[in-house]
Amino acid sequence: MGKVGAIDPIASGGSVNRLYQKSKMTRKAYAAAGVDVDLGNKLKGNIHSLVRQTHGRQVLGRIGGFGGLFRARFGDMRDPVLVASVDGVGTKLKVAFAADKHDTVGADLVNHCVNDIAVVGARPLFFLDYIGCEKLSPRVFKQLLSGFARACRAANCALIGGETAQLPGMYRKGEYDLAGSIVGVVDRARIIDGDRIKPGDVVLGLASNGLHTNGYSLARKILFEKMRLKPSSRLPGARGTVAAELLRVHRNYQPALARVAPGTLKGLAHITGGGLIDNLPRILPGNRDAVIDTGAWHVPQIFELLQEKGNVDVREMYQVFNMGIGMVAIVAERDAKKTASQLKARPIGRIERGSGKTRLVIR
Repeated sequence: MGKVGAIDPIASGGSVNRLYQKSKMTRKAYAAAGVDVDLGNKLKGNIHSLVRQTHGRQVLGRIGGFGGLFRARFGDMRDPVLVASVDGVGTKLKVAFAADKHDTVGADLVNHCVNDIAVVGARPLFFLDYIGCEKLSPRVFKQLLSGFARACRAANCALIGGETAQLPGMYRKGEYDLAGSIVGVVDRARIIDGDRIKPGDVVLGLASNGLHTNGYSLARKILFEKMRLKPSSRLPGARGTVAAELLRVHRNYQPALARVAPGTLKGLAHITGGGLIDNLPRILPGNRDAVIDTGAWHVPQIFELLQEKGNVDVREMYQVFNMGIGMVAIVAERDAKKTASQLKARPIGRIERGSGKTRLVIR
């Protein structure tokens, strides 16, 4: 028998062993319930090199901490203002599931968020992602992170953190959800807020790359239910498949907008859910209308197909879809030609007196 107060090595070893076995059993039980902690840790450990490619000297600390660290240095900005936004990809994810292609929706999410802060003149600083899934798939996880990283690099935006949650019972088998949060910065004197918009200004339209990330619930209903197409089907009137068309990556307009001379852009609108009808009024003064000539640009074939096969009213089309215009810039008439050339945009309307609405001239 050992001394009073001493630890019996045999008893101690048995206790530790039983504790270890219990811990091992607990982990297996959790995995059996649908949450594989070890797999999650392994996958997160493998993304370091991918994520570091988006980091500059402003990112501090190591990947995998409780919070991302970003050293704020804003150069010659006199009054820097932080701009934040959060968004998702919507039911475009359903197309990614059906096509089993997941790298593009990650890029979609980043670009959508970048555009949302670009409309006030901000440049992106850092981005964080959220992935909620039924079960973590290493292949899908890698594709998603590749999309995030690729888009962040292109946007000069650091991917500094995120959350991956395994939530069995919350999602259907093989499905997941995405959300992203972005923070950017703009000098207060250069905030673009639409206050200077006046009658006679020109509305410029920047082309979209298809549906971007909006209108997919209606598009899927028309293409997959009414027309009975599959993701692998050839899209009528096009060379590619339905999946290829629907998974086109949402364009990032911020780099081009940032090259326009300060003060030239009076207002910017990201044409997302709500289309031209609902998004332009978000930047218009209450006594100004945007009069849009729908004949000023060629509406991509995919939208014409959806309207025809879905028997959708033309005005509803301009409220659900972007109809080929992913970003709108409002400039003075004297700046219109030069700015249109810089942005590879085209005049699609004018500003008139009104009540803060979009007025469509249907052609």
